[in-house]
Amino acid sequence: MKPFEHAVDVTGLCKRFDGKAVVDNLTMQVRRGEVFGFLGPNGSGKTTTIRMMCGLLTPDGGAGHTLGYDILRESWAIKREVGYMTQRFSLYEDLTIRENLDFVARIYQMDRRKNRVDASLEQLGLADRQNQLAGSLSGGWKQRLALASCMLHEPRLLLLDEPTAGVDPKARRDFWEEIHKLAASGITVLVSTHYMDEAERCHRLGYIAYGKLMAQGTPRELVANSGFSTWHVAGEGINELAERLQDKTGVDRVTRFGHELHVSGGDVEALNQAIEPYLSAPGLTWEFGEPQLEDLFIHLMGKARDNFAGGGQ
Repeated sequence: MKPFEHAVDVTGLCKRFDGKAVVDNLTMQVRRGEVFGFLGPNGSGKTTTIRMMCGLLTPDGGAGHTLGYDILRESWAIKREVGYMTQRFSLYEDLTIRENLDFVARIYQMDRRKNRVDASLEQLGLADRQNQLAGSLSGGWKQRLALASCMLHEPRLLLLDEPTAGVDPKARRDFWEEIHKLAASGITVLVSTHYMDEAERCHRLGYIAYGKLMAQGTPRELVANSGFSTWHVAGEGINELAERLQDKTGVDRVTRFGHELHVSGGDVEALNQAIEPYLSAPGLTWEFGEPQLEDLFIHLMGKARDNFAGGGQ
């Protein structure tokens, strides 16, 4: 077991498929014992990056360490101390919860097999359901079982690839409570997600688009340092207002949230000039506030260059 300062510390990671840069010069650090949220649109390179970090893929360029091990020369050692949970449920639906966990422990020839299975069942709240067939579980309980199987070998780092996709809100909330309990016990968690409410529950975030890391920091730091300003406007006629503001100079983004618009821009003076004619319009209420993470990430995505568009690299 090697000592390390950062659970993940990679510099200049690159990965190409068919000549296209799926991950492009990515540099990122994940601190020990934190929950790090990894965000980005589909096809942005999140899964490829995670697989390079845990030794399943060899980078075409760059270097780094995971849990103190070199990702190029010691991938075998990384795999022993990392728990990786994929997007799709991959356990056996015709086996019970306990049988699935015992099977995984047998395959990997783990010592203290019964103790490990018992501990994993208790830790994830599965003990009372241990004899239930995995195929009869709801999405939320399947995710708990998948996480339990990742915990059998007592990893120091968990890599969770969109673990709550397709899970109902209560199950997602419960799952995140478990994630934070694991982090509080000293386990580092890197989790990719599309949900903004989940992003706000992370200690720090990284946003990737088209293979490039666009921003990283705490949720508050990202908003405060974005240079992005947002007006919230509600009232009658906001659909018509959205159409009028869409192409105004100074307005980078108009986003609808129910009966409210978020009107955002990177130049606050230009933004204020754009909306000034509408501030006194009857029936509208304007309020200046911080952008939400979703506003910011949509803005960042708009700034990124699609590495698969137009035949570019």
